[in-house]
Amino acid sequence: MRLTEDQTAFRDDLRTYLESEIEPIVDEADRNGPMTRDDLVGYLDGLHDLGIGFTPDTVDQYFGDVWRFVIASEEISRVWPSLNVALQMSFPSLFVRFAADETQQAMLPKLEENRCIGCLAVTEPEGGSDTAHPNTVARKDGEEFVLNGEKVWVGNAQIADVALVIAHDASEDAQDMFLVDRANASFETEEMNKLGWKGVPNGRMVFDDVRIPVENRFSTIFGDAIADGHDIHDIVPFPENVSQLFFEYKPLNVMFSFMRTGMAYMAVGIMQAAFEDALAYAQERETFGEPIGQHQLVQEKLYDVRTSIEASRGLSRSAAEALVDGDPDARLLSSLAKGYACEQSIEATSDALQVLGASGLDLENRMERYYRDARVMTIPDGTTEIQKLIVGKELTGMSAY
Repeated sequence: MRLTEDQTAFRDDLRTYLESEIEPIVDEADRNGPMTRDDLVGYLDGLHDLGIGFTPDTVDQYFGDVWRFVIASEEISRVWPSLNVALQMSFPSLFVRFAADETQQAMLPKLEENRCIGCLAVTEPEGGSDTAHPNTVARKDGEEFVLNGEKVWVGNAQIADVALVIAHDASEDAQDMFLVDRANASFETEEMNKLGWKGVPNGRMVFDDVRIPVENRFSTIFGDAIADGHDIHDIVPFPENVSQLFFEYKPLNVMFSFMRTGMAYMAVGIMQAAFEDALAYAQERETFGEPIGQHQLVQEKLYDVRTSIEASRGLSRSAAEALVDGDPDARLLSSLAKGYACEQSIEATSDALQVLGASGLDLENRMERYYRDARVMTIPDGTTEIQKLIVGKELTGMSAY
């Protein structure tokens, strides 16, 4: 994609920040495991100066501009995918602006000070990718909902102030989402270790008779805000065409379309980093008296990696354009892009690692981190298999799941 002057300036400023502030510490930070709350807040402060984040004065620049959002996803992931995940997973903090009074009182000051961390709790131990039929249940009791259930692999779980929880609303016999704030409701978390994305605090969340105000049900948040005269863009600050999709499709599906497009660009960023390291190594490393880049099979590997990058970036761009246009195919294209780019990132980082030979296996070398981070990409926000079924449903009108 050809960037405008403003987009180019944004990308360059972001690269400067990442290269000066994140690049020098990323290896040690990733090896040390999940970032702390203070770590993430510090990173958010740096990104805030670039117009990236969820505070009232940055969200329209970040979430309200698809192109800035995907540029940020690719550039941050080129340096440290874990930081991009922790950032993006914090988006439920947006909804405290329209939640119950007690949630606003506790969380709005944090949001305005760039200190409100969010998380999205979707996956369950038994349900996996079946988000349509959650085992977590919200039962209405007077002016409250009582939430019971368990979620796993929740990004930011241990450090989050607010959680947007997918649950079955027993009062409506339907799926909905519920905003839980840690200041007014107690829930347990437990760290979960994983192969890649080591910097992201992923965890298990247990909701045991957790009580939340009825106003914190997402459909109520949405409806009450519209009734109070707020534009949909005020509630969900996506671009206007994307926001309109909330009237036509399930809110979770619209959110996933946005997130999966970001995931596709994340995969491109990881591949780009692996390619740059492999290319530099191929030009410098010598065997049999010549640079290994002169060997035909090494050039083939570089060809394959670059092809994966360009094909994935092109498909990701199509998904982003569909979001910008509010195209009904946005869900289909975001799943195509997420499924394809994330699978390609595994092959591309594997090929790049192969160029380095034994050096690629060295834990002190970033290539093994690229490979581990890429391997995670095909599972969160819907596995590749789920993406294929979503596309199949969009194409045929028939659900296979």
